[in-house]
Amino acid sequence: MRRHLVVLPVLPLVLAGCVSPAGPAPMTGPPAAVAPHAAAAAQPAADAAPPPSITPPTASGITSFDAWASDFQGRALAAGIDQAVIRREMADLTPDPRVTALDERQPEFSRPISDYLRGVVTADRVAIGQRRLADTPELLTIEKRFGVPKEILLGVWALESGFGAIQGDYDTVRSLATLAAEGRRRSWAEGELIAALRIIQSGEEPRSRLRGSWAGAMGQTQFIPSTYLSTAVDQDGDGHRDIWGSKADSLASAANLLAKAGWVPGQTWAREVTVPAGFDYGLTEGPRETPDWWAAKGVVRADGKPWPAADKAAAAQLVAPAGASGPLFLLFPNHFAIRRYNNSLAYALGVGFLADRFAGASGPVKAWPQEQPLSLLDRRTAQRALAALGFDPGGDDGVVGIRTRGALRDWQKARGLTADGYLSSDMVRRLKAEAGQN
Repeated sequence: MRRHLVVLPVLPLVLAGCVSPAGPAPMTGPPAAVAPHAAAAAQPAADAAPPPSITPPTASGITSFDAWASDFQGRALAAGIDQAVIRREMADLTPDPRVTALDERQPEFSRPISDYLRGVVTADRVAIGQRRLADTPELLTIEKRFGVPKEILLGVWALESGFGAIQGDYDTVRSLATLAAEGRRRSWAEGELIAALRIIQSGEEPRSRLRGSWAGAMGQTQFIPSTYLSTAVDQDGDGHRDIWGSKADSLASAANLLAKAGWVPGQTWAREVTVPAGFDYGLTEGPRETPDWWAAKGVVRADGKPWPAADKAAAAQLVAPAGASGPLFLLFPNHFAIRRYNNSLAYALGVGFLADRFAGASGPVKAWPQEQPLSLLDRRTAQRALAALGFDPGGDDGVVGIRTRGALRDWQKARGLTADGYLSSDMVRRLKAEAGQN
């Protein structure tokens, strides 16, 4: 049965504008707590999760979607979208059950960062990237224009779309409408849907070109619609910003995003370091200080080399991604520029390590430990135990973010343990035992 939206006349409403995630949230995908970024599509097939089971929308689900769509039109009209565009693009629109299934799914087991990086920084991907360095002459021009190294751009390109090969084929308008109708992040999804309609209304791209991930990220650079509008670049000079078919436009757009995010030309992104025995790991994910400040505490480069002048003046943060038993890194401002692309430590390390390998450098000096995946139940149990013991993890959603790591670090320090904030299976057992949750 064909469904038709009844488009209401413009009402004199005062509505909020597009709402974007606050703070350093990803510029190319939904808020970090929502779902994995589209870079996950670039992982090897063996690492991919099984496809979600699809349940067709129920009649009540369709009715709910229709109610949202009728209500949304007033906000779109108030945001400057023509009534004719709304009528055309939203007529016969239905929710995409695949998007709903993916949005609601949380992995049962968390993937350790060492496993993620081993799956990202592979010999095959490095070889492809080095070939791309040689056969993509646009890279040098883009690097000169925006100040972002060509190797970093290749790292982003590799993780976002497998060097342009895996862009996703979801209808962006339908995906964003589905997410908006669900209501969990309605303001964000509606803002991006309005941005998508604005692209169509401008004539820059038809809806048929707005294809990408299930979460609304599009093209070789996986830009959400609002980022496309504000940041995409016509590098090849053909009159439109084509992040789907043009390597030059895609890479220049990524460079523009990183430049806007504060990329500092000539400065590194991160470096592996070592610390002395008895070091206070409570400083991890804490202060941002110069290498000289860290050196006074015994923190030195793992390769024994001196810090370049451009790095010595920069404020860097110490991290222990796999705990005290794994490699440690000082993260420089350029690392956090990458995090504006996707606010994930693992993602930014993946981009940076790939860039280093593309340039001929080797990987970390200290080997990554063999980490054990933690179940969702274990992660939530640990969070509940921390809360019960008086250390606030910020909720029990199973997402081990900065709040949970900070609470764990405080608990570890109070118990005389190495306060690295790393939730291992041993830490889960200790927390359960102390909180009486065995």
